[in-house]
Amino acid sequence: MRILRLVMAIFIIFQGIETGQWLFVVAGVIFVLMPIFNVGCCGTSGCNTNSYSKQNSKIQKTTYTEIK
Repeated sequence: MRILRLVMAIFIIFQGIETGQWLFVVAGVIFVLMPIFNVGCCGTSGCNTNSYSKQNSKIQKTTYTEIK
């Protein structure tokens, strides 16, 4: 999957250069870096959430101090 993303990003860069759309070149560079460094939304557990449950947590009483 990383190789496919890399090939598609390189294609975006070449198309951006060919058509003179420099915004696509910048986007292509960003998309090239994602598979190289293996980052993304769910690539390296980026979408994990904490296994926090209200049933397992202890409720702590909040204390307030009045400032005059």
